[in-house]
Amino acid sequence: MITPTNAITAYLRATEATPPQPQQPLGAGMSAAAHGFEQAMAAADQTAIGAMSGSADTNALVQSLTEAELALDAAVAIRDKVVEAYQEILRMPV
Repeated sequence: MITPTNAITAYLRATEATPPQPQQPLGAGMSAAAHGFEQAMAAADQTAIGAMSGSADTNALVQSLTEAELALDAAVAIRDKVVEAYQEILRMPV
């Protein structure tokens, strides 16, 4: 049976085991995200070319296209949030 004391003790042990990571500048994170997006799209292109030439597996093609779709959805969501924030700044009274 789990008691509150045991749960707190386990939580404290777990949080001590994982020290916090240093914060990266915003530009570095955005640059890494853009690089990851570019790699996902390039991998999807290469897999599609391989599938058309017969050298790639169909399962690999489906997986690669799904990863590319997720990356594109994430990029569009980020773009929408940035545009929304910019429009909110424009609406602020001076």
